[in-house]
Amino acid sequence: MSELSTGAGGQLRTLAVRITEDLRAQLDIIAQLTGRSTTEEIRLALEYWIEKTRSDPATLQKAEAIRAEIEREAQTRRNAIASIFGGGDTTMGEAKESAPSRPATRRGKQAGE
Repeated sequence: MSELSTGAGGQLRTLAVRITEDLRAQLDIIAQLTGRSTTEEIRLALEYWIEKTRSDPATLQKAEAIRAEIEREAQTRRNAIASIFGGGDTTMGEAKESAPSRPATRRGKQAGE
């Protein structure tokens, strides 16, 4: 997948889409009529579809349910980290530094034995 740099829009990424020969012919005609490239026509169509989907109440409801589930999972993981490393705002790096050191062992024996 190739990437091109753009101004304010970020990176452009190539997306391969399989379409029927008939749909491609129609796309080519529309591009010719509008004076835009087929790539630009596809990009405009996707932007329109995304905007339409974004304003659909059923989609908004599903998105909110997914967002809530993500938050529940994130909280469960935060709680697990806090249980392992103690405290809600202890980072893993700090927990590693403050962990008591143990003598090196080899096959169940203390170092130096």
